[in-house]
Amino acid sequence: MNLEELQVYKLSMDIAEKIWVIVDKWDYFNKDTVGKQLVRAIDSVAANLSEGYGRFHYKENKNFCYYSRGSLYETKT
Repeated sequence: MNLEELQVYKLSMDIAEKIWVIVDKWDYFNKDTVGKQLVRAIDSVAANLSEGYGRFHYKENKNFCYYSRGSLYETKT
């Protein structure tokens, strides 16, 4: 199975795209303070899934899935 076929990856990419659209409409102060951190956190979800998938070792992949989950919780906060 390819990374792009994983449902969790697809969802993380969709959510990231939606957040980018929302944050892009904010004024400068909000973008500069909360917006940048929010975008970095949500982008990190898919990025960590990708990096873990590319490692080809179960234990490393598992660790990157944990990092991805942490980024998701950061985004929620």
